[in-house]
Amino acid sequence: MSFVSTGEMTRKARREGYAVPAFNAENLEMAQAIIQAASREGSPVILQTTLPTARYWGMDEAVAVTASLAQEAPVPVALHLDHSNSFDEVMRAARAGYTSLMFDGSAMPYEENLRLTGRVVEAVRPMGLTVEAELGRVGGKEDSAAAPKAALTDPEEARAFAEETGVGLFAPAIGTAHGFYKGEPRLDFALLGEIRRLVSVPLVLHGGSGLPDGMIRRAIGLGIAKVNFATELRAAMTAAVWETMEGDREVIDPKKYLGRGREAVERLCVEKIRLCGSNGRA
Repeated sequence: MSFVSTGEMTRKARREGYAVPAFNAENLEMAQAIIQAASREGSPVILQTTLPTARYWGMDEAVAVTASLAQEAPVPVALHLDHSNSFDEVMRAARAGYTSLMFDGSAMPYEENLRLTGRVVEAVRPMGLTVEAELGRVGGKEDSAAAPKAALTDPEEARAFAEETGVGLFAPAIGTAHGFYKGEPRLDFALLGEIRRLVSVPLVLHGGSGLPDGMIRRAIGLGIAKVNFATELRAAMTAAVWETMEGDREVIDPKKYLGRGREAVERLCVEKIRLCGSNGRA
């Protein structure tokens, strides 16, 4: 099956009351694990790369590798560029073959975020690509820099922003954070419910790593249709590699320790797929 749009995936999820998991891949083994887990569970899946990861792989190479894996998968797979605030980089990803793009202008003044996001939507509309945007600020740490202090999304601004830009996915800031949580997460579920009432496009939950399962289920029940997981996958891969190498200091074959990392990431992805309720929804 070739790549599909995140738009069609998440609209179905919104209608039917589950969420599509979006997993960040850092290398071949993580991409394999994500698609293997989705195939095992009969789940649609969104494979994501951040811009630094795409640069590390090479953007064309990232598309070629993941497209090849998706072609062999029996489930729908989308390739999403996560968190880019550069119009040129977003357009480069669109031309390379990404099927979904996040333009993150959340640190910009509202009017500039509105203008640039709308420009991205207009530019990729003829390609049939989905654009995700964020309003308000999710706390924590991004891939390349510290994210600004969290600022929650205003529901009326969210409604106007989604309508005026024409985005296909909208990520509200409701108290989540990127990276692992340093204290107890505090999500504003009442705010999420109000945003869900006013915004007609599927909603995205950023900062899924480390959130209690109950919070994720509650957010999905209130309209979240895409949940992002990144840090937990990195941690699972790294822990498995360390465990393998510490258990056998003579190991020099990357297939052995990276293979163990792949297995750990696949197990974690299966857990998250079931948590999102997307298993059997392909």
